[in-house]
Amino acid sequence: MLKNSMDGLNSERYSRQILFPPIGREGQEKLRNAQAVILGCGALGTAQATLLARAGCGKLRIVDRDYVEESNLQRQMLFDESDAAQRLPKAVAAQRKLQLINSDVEVEGIVADARGSNIEELIAGSNLILDGCDNFETRFLLNDAAVKHNIPWIYGAVVGSYGVTLTILPGRTACLACALPEPPQGLGETCDTAGVIGPAVSWVASIQVAEALKILLGLEAEMHGKLMDYDIWTNRHQQVCVARNPECRVCGKREFAHLSRKLPGHIALCGRDAVQIHQSWPRQLDLAALKNRLAAFGEVRANAYLLQCRLEQYELTVFPDGRALIKGTQDPAVARSLYARYIGA
Repeated sequence: MLKNSMDGLNSERYSRQILFPPIGREGQEKLRNAQAVILGCGALGTAQATLLARAGCGKLRIVDRDYVEESNLQRQMLFDESDAAQRLPKAVAAQRKLQLINSDVEVEGIVADARGSNIEELIAGSNLILDGCDNFETRFLLNDAAVKHNIPWIYGAVVGSYGVTLTILPGRTACLACALPEPPQGLGETCDTAGVIGPAVSWVASIQVAEALKILLGLEAEMHGKLMDYDIWTNRHQQVCVARNPECRVCGKREFAHLSRKLPGHIALCGRDAVQIHQSWPRQLDLAALKNRLAAFGEVRANAYLLQCRLEQYELTVFPDGRALIKGTQDPAVARSLYARYIGA
């Protein structure tokens, strides 16, 4: 339960922030009563969450579909070797760490994949959404939901040494569909194909959180108002004014196609050599029973949040809601065959 006023201890915790004139004591109280959603808890999401929790944002909801791996540790600042060894879901590991960083903040970690069927519930009640996603399909879905419910959100992306961000105030500024009427086509670089360095992540997340604080404090006049990008290695930087399009499908005509679009039951994860399998109906799996079944076919590891099994050249990761990640292939037919064979259609 959040406290209604700041006691002496919390005043000391936030003292340097309170001394900053644009925030002050009144602003700190506003942050204390704010609620933010972070969609995606990878490199950007962990940096965003760390900064907002330390700043005293009253409630954080963190949504992520994946689990911690050793390759994440170079840039995903909330996680450590223990999280990777345990294969903890990122949302769970983040919640645990953030509660240690600031017990005054209410943190809710949700292990889920954002889809048209749940996105509106995931962002409900929030004052702000921060983009920590790794694909444009989810970002366009987020844009539809945020504009529909008039919730500000802040786009951000990083690959290699390059980062980009845009702040979206529904009905007042350009939305993502104004800036990109259609999702990018063809092959695009990803962190798994082109790499990524931590300083580029920190730059984008810092801009995003600075904008978030301005929104939560009601200081929108101080926002940068542009599409900003920066290659932190080559030192190339630009700011582009993106005009709101009155004919925009989303913020102009209020047609939310991505919310109503039925997504396929599988998706190849870019750069991951993996396919994610979704069930089209609600399903609750007994992971203990599944562990016993799969033990006859390969090495099985499990915790309260997921189960992993090595099946020859494939690795199967299963979540209690029936969602699964099949590593070792990008062929949906192969992934679905493995799912049906070992879990059941």
